[in-house]
Amino acid sequence: MAAKQKIKKDNNSQEFKWPFGKRNYMFFGAAMLSIIVGYIALGQGSITLAPILLVLGYCVLVPVSLIIKGDPDQDESEIAD
Repeated sequence: MAAKQKIKKDNNSQEFKWPFGKRNYMFFGAAMLSIIVGYIALGQGSITLAPILLVLGYCVLVPVSLIIKGDPDQDESEIAD
């Protein structure tokens, strides 16, 4: 039978930190709000407001929420205080 090997844990390994911070979630929330209001306006027959809100949500706010650099360390320090 094969000998059991002990698995060594590396104490120097870093813990995974989610790369998104509070600003990312604020922009993403604004994008979702814009998209929802855009679809509501579209359902009511708006031909100017609905496309503007949908393009703003999908083409501007969602990419911005993914691209901007969030500060996840700041969120942890705010929770600890």
